[in-house]
Amino acid sequence: MEDTGRRFNPSQLSAFCVTVLEKAGVPKENAETVAHSLLAANLRGVDTHGITRLPIYVERLRAGLTKGSVQGVVSAETPTTAVYDGQDGLGQVVGTKAMRLAIAKAESAGIGMVTAKNSTHYGTASYYAMMALERDMIGISLTNSPSLMAPWGGRKAFFGTNPLAIAVPAGQEQPFVLDMATSVVARGAIILAAKKGETIPVSWGLNKDGEPTTSAKEANEGALLPLGGHKGFGLAMAIEVLTATLAGGPFGPQIGELYNNPTRTQGVGHFFSAIRIDRFRPAAEFKANMDAMIREVKAAPLAKGFTKIMVAGEPEYLTEQERREKGVPLSDAVVNDLTKLAASVGVPFAA
Repeated sequence: MEDTGRRFNPSQLSAFCVTVLEKAGVPKENAETVAHSLLAANLRGVDTHGITRLPIYVERLRAGLTKGSVQGVVSAETPTTAVYDGQDGLGQVVGTKAMRLAIAKAESAGIGMVTAKNSTHYGTASYYAMMALERDMIGISLTNSPSLMAPWGGRKAFFGTNPLAIAVPAGQEQPFVLDMATSVVARGAIILAAKKGETIPVSWGLNKDGEPTTSAKEANEGALLPLGGHKGFGLAMAIEVLTATLAGGPFGPQIGELYNNPTRTQGVGHFFSAIRIDRFRPAAEFKANMDAMIREVKAAPLAKGFTKIMVAGEPEYLTEQERREKGVPLSDAVVNDLTKLAASVGVPFAA
């Protein structure tokens, strides 16, 4: 289906998220945390991790598989490290608490590293990494996910798309914000393509028989392919070590599915780190060097067919400026899902 062409006020969408989550039994503080993360994704153009996820969150809350009222607890701690038990809470709540803890440790010790277990889908990895920017810190966020990606040379899903994000402050330039899955594409892109009835590139995934497919539905039932072949597979496994094995959480096929899973909790694991720049060199000097690097990269000679060079985070920043002014676009499929969700909890959908 084609996009509606309509734009939605981000503040109204956020308020809608909060109201729906509260109807599902989530305390207001937790609901606001989730809503802020979802709309931040939509504003930056990462629609696959935005408000389109609200219906499945509510479904799992109603089933008791996600605990909306918990915030998690620290189960082990040193001055620089911690293990955070999410207690099957909402991933955005767990992620926010754990990243704030990493930042607090970096504030006093220069670096903070927190690994989290027993969590759920937490949205965009960059959301947490960027929390470090306002403190003149480098932020890192990793997560594992349900088995979605085939090992290089395999045909059946084992590891998740296991995204990573690194956010680095600059001075006058916009921050460097890398946010990427270790699969060719995030699963959310395939889910969204399936909802919209679109085909996908043949390089994105395999069907259940291990054959490349252009059907979003078949890829959703089969497996995604790793980015860069064996390199993406190796990177995904390394992230699994930091997000699962280090915290003593489940890995690979032991992770519960987000969709089509009415009985199992997820057990997702995350890893967060904050690095205080001024423990290495003056932050102002570092950010001036970042400005110089960004400007020199962008001034490099252009390849044929390109009109400009953009560094990681720049497209998302430009999208956010445009969407804050004009509103967030939502597809027909997403609008239909949200309208049904609104009706099921007895609230109007933001118009």
